[in-house]
Amino acid sequence: MTHPIIADLESRYTTKRYDASKRIPQADLDVIYQAMNLSASSINSQPWKFIVIESDEAKQRMHDTFANKFQFNQPHIKSASHIVLFAHNPKYTRDDYAKVIDKGINDGRMGAEDREQAFAAYAFVELNTDEAGNNAAWTKSQTYLALGNTLHTLARLGIDSTTMEGVDNELIGEIFKEELGGYQCDVALAMGYHHSEEDYNAALPKSRLALRDPLIISPKHNHV
Repeated sequence: MTHPIIADLESRYTTKRYDASKRIPQADLDVIYQAMNLSASSINSQPWKFIVIESDEAKQRMHDTFANKFQFNQPHIKSASHIVLFAHNPKYTRDDYAKVIDKGINDGRMGAEDREQAFAAYAFVELNTDEAGNNAAWTKSQTYLALGNTLHTLARLGIDSTTMEGVDNELIGEIFKEELGGYQCDVALAMGYHHSEEDYNAALPKSRLALRDPLIISPKHNHV
């Protein structure tokens, strides 16, 4: 099959070594950030923060978060062009959703008179919130939608990436406490350009299960 979407996904892979001399152009960064912001989420909740690490000082701070574990990901921090912390709100509230509703009113999605009715969708949050007000599993799931959208955007732009669940969320929480503002980071994304000689994964063929294995097209039932 030849299609631009398939070509994007065929070319995308997990980069293992970055070329520290190459930086992502600002024009491409602008596209990436807009794509993140346009990502889908349940009830348009947008329970995320995208913390961009680009300066040498910020990279050193992120480098320091690998003091205790996951050191295999540490080299990416200084060699990749940019790192993004995908953080989620572990206690998403009605007040948080009110900001979404009010923005929707300002954008003309609904009239101000429909504001209270719009809160009916908040029931989806309540279904995923425990007695302590924690709904981190649900908000983290929304954040992974943004991550997936970003991966495809990077592939379209010809920018390499490495998804890192191997991060120390406790140390990130301490070192980036001010930026996180109560949000939690369990996954980060390195972005940049692979090292032509040291990235062994770049030359390996793409490998996925045959499409017939995960794809099940439900047959129509014959009604008598």
